[in-house]
Amino acid sequence: MKLMFIGAAHEVTGSCHYLEAAGLKILVDCGMEQGIDRFQNAELPVSYAEIDYVFLTHAHIDHAGMLPFIYARGFRGKVISTVATADLCGIMLKDSAHIQESETEWRNRKARRAGLPEEEPLYRINDVTGVLKQFRSYAYNERAELEEGLSIRFIDVGHLLGSASIEVWINENEVFKKIVFSGDIGNRNKPLIRDPQYIEDADYVVMECTYGDRLHGPVPDHVSVLSDIVQRTLDRGGNVVIPAFAVGRTQELLYIFRRIKEERRVTGHDGFNVYVDSPLAVEATQVFKDNLVDCYDEETKELVLRGVNPISFPGLKLSVTSEDSRNINFNPKPKVIISAAGMCDAGRIRHHLKHNLWKPQCTIVFTGYQSSGTFGRTLIDGAGEVRLFGETIQVEAQIERMDGMSSHADMEGLIGWLNAFEEKPKQVFLVHGDDRVCNSFEQLLEEEYGFQVTAPHSGSIYDLASGKWLKKADGVEVVRALEPFKKPAGVYGRLFAAGERLLQVIRHNEGGANKDLAKFADQINSLCDKWDR
Repeated sequence: MKLMFIGAAHEVTGSCHYLEAAGLKILVDCGMEQGIDRFQNAELPVSYAEIDYVFLTHAHIDHAGMLPFIYARGFRGKVISTVATADLCGIMLKDSAHIQESETEWRNRKARRAGLPEEEPLYRINDVTGVLKQFRSYAYNERAELEEGLSIRFIDVGHLLGSASIEVWINENEVFKKIVFSGDIGNRNKPLIRDPQYIEDADYVVMECTYGDRLHGPVPDHVSVLSDIVQRTLDRGGNVVIPAFAVGRTQELLYIFRRIKEERRVTGHDGFNVYVDSPLAVEATQVFKDNLVDCYDEETKELVLRGVNPISFPGLKLSVTSEDSRNINFNPKPKVIISAAGMCDAGRIRHHLKHNLWKPQCTIVFTGYQSSGTFGRTLIDGAGEVRLFGETIQVEAQIERMDGMSSHADMEGLIGWLNAFEEKPKQVFLVHGDDRVCNSFEQLLEEEYGFQVTAPHSGSIYDLASGKWLKKADGVEVVRALEPFKKPAGVYGRLFAAGERLLQVIRHNEGGANKDLAKFADQINSLCDKWDR
C-alpha cells in the first residue's frame, strides 16, 4: 500500500501520482508538463503495460494529456473518470494529438532542409483513439467497487465541467485506509458550474495548492469590466482578442457575453460579432450546451429549464475550418475574437495575435493564468516586441488582464476545503504548486491550523499502511529536457515499450495450456529470428 509522487511535485503542471494498493498498480492523473519545467520527474517504477488503472480528476491537459503517450507504449488498463470528463477528453486529447503531429511536421520540414534528423510526435491520433476505448465513466457521488479491496467515488470539485476529487477506499490484507485526491479545487461563485463540494473524512489527503500563497480578493463585476474594455476598443475601431482556454474559460466568457448583449452594456455597436475560433472550443461548447445539466449551478439550471441557452446569443460566430479562421482577420469590422490556446503557445490564437498585436487600436485581454516561459506570460510582462512565425512583431495593442476569473481556489478556498474534514487527516500531501508556494502553504497549515503536512518532491514514496515514509526525495533540478517518465525516446521508445508489454502478456499467460504456450513461444522466436540482426 504505497503512494509515490511523480509529477506536479513542487510544480504546477504535469500531475501524476503512482499508487500500489490491493495488488493493483494505479496512476492518479497522467498529465503533460506545460511551460518551464524546473524539477526532473522521477521514473515510474513499473512499465506502462503493468498499469491497471488511471483515475482521472478532470480533462485538462496538465492532468490527462499523457494518456495517449502511455497507451502508445503499452498501457491497456482502464481510465476511470466522470461522464463529463470522458466526453471532454474525447475532444481535448484529439486536439492535443493534432497539435503534436502538426508541430512535429513543421519542425521536421526545417530539419530536412538543414540536413538534421527528424523526430516523432509525442503521440498520434490513433493513440488517442485507442486510449479513449479504455475509459469507464461514473456519475458524481456513485461509489464504484472496481476490484476486491478497491472502491472509488467522484465528488464535484467545481473546477471544470466534470472535475472531481476522488475518494479511494483500500482494503489490503485487512488493513483499511481511505485516501482522497483533491484534483484541482475550484473557485467559488463561478459561472455555469457548481461550487466545490466538501468531503467529510479521510486518512490521507493529496491536495493541490496552486494559489496557496494568495487571495483572489473581492470578485470583480466581470460583466462591467469586459463591457468597458469592449466599448473602448470598438470605439477606437479595434478588435478585442481574448486568448482563452478552449474548455471552461471560453464557455464562461460566452456566458458573460450573453449578459452583455442581453443587458445592452455596449452601445453604438449594435450586433457586434463575437467569434469563437477554435475547433476544440466549438466542440467543447456543444458538450456544455447539450447535456450534463447535473453539473450546472442553480442559476444555470434555471436558465436551461426556461429554455434559455446560457452560452448562446445573437452575433455569436463559431469558426471551425481554417478558411473560417482566416476570414475573421480579412473582415475590417471591429469585433471580439476568442481563440485558443489560453497561454498563446500554440493554436489559432497566434495568428490573431500576429494580425492584431501591432495595432494600437486593438486590445488583448488575458483572462487566465500564464505560466512562466509561455508566450502569454511574455506579453503580460510587458514585452515591446515578440517573434511570431519567424517575424518580429511590435507590441502596440493594449494589454489587459481580467482578474478574479481563476478556476482555482485561492488560499482561503483551499483552507476551507481542507477544514471541511470532520477529523484532521493523518497526513496531508501538497502537490500542484510551485516550489515557493508548496513550502509556504505547508508552513501555514502546520503552524496555524495544526495539520500534519508534507510537500514531497518527485520520487518520494509513502507507506499508507504504516504511515511512514519509505523515501523522501530531494528535488532534482532539470539540466536538460528528457522524454516524459524517462523512458527511451522516439520510435525506439515505442519498440521498447512494446517489449515491456510483451513481457506483461507472457506473465498473464502463466498457467496456460502447454500447447498454447508452446505456440506462443514459437511465434515470439520466429519474430526474433526475423529481426535479430
